[in-house]
Amino acid sequence: MRSLVLFFLLVWSFAVGADAPIRSGTPVKAAFVMDARTGRYICGYNEDVQTQPASLTKMMTLLLTFKAFKNRKIKLSSTLKISKKAASQQPCKLGLKAGEKITVRNAILALVTKSANDVAVALGEFIGGNENTFVYLMNKEARRLNMKSTVFVNPSGWKNPKQLTTARDMAKLARALVRDYPRYYHFFATKRFSYKRASIKNHNKLLGSRNGVVVDGIKTGYVAASGYNLAASAKKGKRRLIVVALGGETAKQRDVEVDRLLKKGFSKKKGKSMSEIIVLRNKKVSRKV
Repeated sequence: MRSLVLFFLLVWSFAVGADAPIRSGTPVKAAFVMDARTGRYICGYNEDVQTQPASLTKMMTLLLTFKAFKNRKIKLSSTLKISKKAASQQPCKLGLKAGEKITVRNAILALVTKSANDVAVALGEFIGGNENTFVYLMNKEARRLNMKSTVFVNPSGWKNPKQLTTARDMAKLARALVRDYPRYYHFFATKRFSYKRASIKNHNKLLGSRNGVVVDGIKTGYVAASGYNLAASAKKGKRRLIVVALGGETAKQRDVEVDRLLKKGFSKKKGKSMSEIIVLRNKKVSRKV
């Protein structure tokens, strides 16, 4: 039944994103800038074109973890036992062996900094009972957040052509993390994580303060099929923006574009709601006709 549900979600996602116009000659393949408080669109391009989310998938894995905290199903001190399947995941991973244990708190930090695939699968198995059930919960939550063009097939974001998303949908997910789980959002600002004898740096090089803009999250991602992805959340004064950039040829190119979009976003007073965008698009179409 669940596999059938995922099949129809996948078909629906292709129908939603298949006819989206593609703007070429951009630093990244797709981008979306959102006002975090209102959810209003500020600027972007190719925001509805589907691609693989890569490790941005772990944002949903973490959201469901935070939701489990909220519902008192697990605690930060709860312990995960690494399964053979989790241990066999491809890098990037923490390198845990089957049978090893890790606390949920350390698991969260491993996902935020190292983007550990082995820990992502272990966390999904722990919360869902098994990976398939957890993936079902991921897609159910995506529908609740109105992520119309997203399909998840694993908790880690490891490459899979059936795992798809858009810049717009990832912005919705990032906003939900900021808005609904402020008690746990601080984990995304972690620059360094010490585990056993290793000191692990966060892949997000934009974290920190520059020119009055404070980037305090959220997640990077990369697979060859998608390129370099980043969902970033930043504050300037009382205002917070979310920027999603998908498909950079290099991490540096992606970061430069996110920085540019943050500056552009903060220079604008307000964005447009989705209803306003639809009205504007309809007006453009009628003028052409």
